[in-house]
Amino acid sequence: MTFAAVERLWIRRSRLAVLLLPASLLYCAMTELRRAAYRSGLLRRHRMPVPVIVVGNVTVGGTGKTPVVAWLAQFLKDHGYRPGLVARGYGGNARCWPQQVRGDSDPAVVGDEPVMLAGLTGCPMAAGPERAVAATQLLEHHDCDLILSDDGLQHYALGRDIEIVVVDGVRRFDTGFCLPAGPLRERSGRLRSADIVIVNGLAGQGQFPMRVVQTGVAALLEPEMLRPLDTFRNRRVHAVAGIGNPRRFFDGLRQARMEVLEHAFPDHHAFQPQELMFGDQLPVLMTEKDAVKCRRFATADMWVVRTRTELDDRVGGAILELLERRRPLAHQNQARRMVGEGEVK
Repeated sequence: MTFAAVERLWIRRSRLAVLLLPASLLYCAMTELRRAAYRSGLLRRHRMPVPVIVVGNVTVGGTGKTPVVAWLAQFLKDHGYRPGLVARGYGGNARCWPQQVRGDSDPAVVGDEPVMLAGLTGCPMAAGPERAVAATQLLEHHDCDLILSDDGLQHYALGRDIEIVVVDGVRRFDTGFCLPAGPLRERSGRLRSADIVIVNGLAGQGQFPMRVVQTGVAALLEPEMLRPLDTFRNRRVHAVAGIGNPRRFFDGLRQARMEVLEHAFPDHHAFQPQELMFGDQLPVLMTEKDAVKCRRFATADMWVVRTRTELDDRVGGAILELLERRRPLAHQNQARRMVGEGEVK
């Protein structure tokens, strides 16, 4: 059963979802007990010598957290920090973890999202199921003064100074049930303990809105040459998406006045060349996450859709304020370094 089919069952509160409610209640109880064990010290939480910011969600499926990580990495670099990134490396088949990741790494080995983030941000990146180990290795090999974790809200072994939760503004929490009867990894009340809540869409009180805007297209064979999105205006295109919420990608192309032939694949799908051979010479448009897996067999009709993340202006200020309050020594060292480099007078 595909994720889309499972999601439809959750939304309708189907009979199967109701039958799974006992398992859902047990799942919720176990996640809360596990979190309490880390908070009380029964399970060990690894604290890094630098501030750690975790960006995650409380639901399965795509909410937009990875674009937030990319935006945050650039924002912190612009303010003098040297961030390093860690991620699980989901979908990677490396024999040993953690793995150092670059923009030209093999996504089949280290995962698609780490490769995409490394390419977009230019930051040092490490991937591995044990994020605390990945963060430790990152600090051993690179001069980072801050760690950003893509996902990992529920990976409590990695101590964190700031928690950012990203919520899908359309689906939000669907039925409100935990797995497997619904999409929640933790109860929605978990948002109350987060430092910042970002909503991909319309935000509520105390939350910050964001949106991901499609800005242009680039041929996979010439990824540095950006062309306007209007390049395919009023044209029929194949739209390929192996992401958590492909609907948002398809809708964005339609808003750009394209006639979209949808091809939704499972999240983190390992594409094979024949899956993108539609035999009609129409352009094939895909997400940035999918493009890193398809560039090895790219053809002239394959294009990646570039995006820009737009966040409420107050988010950056809130993060800098939290960093100063949670890790004052790190903030002082940061200010001294910026003075030494002539960035602060």
